[in-house]
Amino acid sequence: MSSLTWEIVALSVVLVQLWFTTEVGCSMSTFDKIGWLPGQPQVGFQQYSGYVTVDVKKQRALFYYFAEAETDPASKPLVLWLNGGPGCSSLGVGAFSENGPFRPSGDGLVKNEYSWNKEANMLYLETPIGVGFSYSTDTSSYEAVNDKITARDNLVFLQNWFVKFPQYRNRSLFITGESYAGHYVPQLAQLMLQFNKKENLFNLKGIALGNPVLKFATDFNSRAEFFWSHGLISDSTYKMFTSVCNYSRYVSEYYRGNVSPICSRVMVQVSRETSRFVDKYDVTLDVCISSVLSQSKIISPQQVGDNIDVCVEDETVNYLNRKDVQIALHARLVGVRRWAVCSNILDYELLDIEIPTINIVGSLIKAGIPVLIYSGDQDSVIPLTGSRKLVHGLAEELGLKTSVPYRVWFEGQQVGGWTQVYGNILSFATIRGASHEAPFSQPERSLGLFMAFLGGRPLPETF
Repeated sequence: MSSLTWEIVALSVVLVQLWFTTEVGCSMSTFDKIGWLPGQPQVGFQQYSGYVTVDVKKQRALFYYFAEAETDPASKPLVLWLNGGPGCSSLGVGAFSENGPFRPSGDGLVKNEYSWNKEANMLYLETPIGVGFSYSTDTSSYEAVNDKITARDNLVFLQNWFVKFPQYRNRSLFITGESYAGHYVPQLAQLMLQFNKKENLFNLKGIALGNPVLKFATDFNSRAEFFWSHGLISDSTYKMFTSVCNYSRYVSEYYRGNVSPICSRVMVQVSRETSRFVDKYDVTLDVCISSVLSQSKIISPQQVGDNIDVCVEDETVNYLNRKDVQIALHARLVGVRRWAVCSNILDYELLDIEIPTINIVGSLIKAGIPVLIYSGDQDSVIPLTGSRKLVHGLAEELGLKTSVPYRVWFEGQQVGGWTQVYGNILSFATIRGASHEAPFSQPERSLGLFMAFLGGRPLPETF
């Protein structure tokens, strides 16, 4: 057989394999296509949701919701969004309360005019196993879950998701998230780069982290100054807070039963003065009274806003627990009776919170991956002061010079926040008036920030 004939045969095999992968992938994704969500307004983009198995033996499956871009999805990047907790839902918080196309209202849904799928194909993942609709038939899967397990599962999810959606395999990919996603996102990105050394699957173009946990000691010790500067605690409590309590060790000391009695008293006083009727995730805005007692997790998101629905969490819970909604989403409850914003069956290794991930962010930058860290400036849980300090310290460590000096940026005719950029690869930005969940409380400004990040453009310095 001539060399030309061999080339023709080889090309034919490749074409058949490509056709098979595309056809099978497309046919698999059609099973997950959402026909119509109950109460949904008319839209022109496609939606998908369902399960991707990450462990066949233990029947461990992660649930996702995918909203293609409103216009020309074939030309738009793919963006993965992860919420934190650890153990809180990217479906209920990210998709249905923050930057997804819809928000629950009454018996149905209303269109989010500032949805991020205006600019990207948005993929929301309920992770780790045991969160939301994600499940395992082996309940031991919910025990001793940690960052390494979560990162590995998220990587396998994406690999298998690309089998369902092969048309997105080579698409520009961004990973975004907030809060404890400051652990999830960098660790996943790191695994992606390692995987790409064997098989070039992930076209990773950047990561963006909102109010992220990056270095517990810095992030949490910045709370005292934030509380005091915003008038939430007294001078005397602030003095005691900063002199006898190292907040960065409070969690580990608490779980080991080693918290000093005097520090315990200070923490009680801090809680009393800040009040349970002030949402720590947005200290300036009102709370939903029916939700206020649910504010118990260390970093779990709560929704607040000005001239927006402060009880959206309650409405999301009600909506996602409707049988007709679960059928439309191809979702099912396994081992739990109700869908919950944050998992009550997951036993996460909370001491992982003390392991810094800012060094992983540094390794991503060294590999050429652009990084944006942004802060809603009304969040006392992961305050902007800690994040800004960490970004500046990382820039110094990497030898990155300031490429955009600290300045305001605009959205419309109003100041959207402040920003500084280092080496055109590491960016810090605040979102003015925003909570821990910035896209919820300041949707227009958050969308503007997101658009600039995707486009690799500096934030506008004029209006």
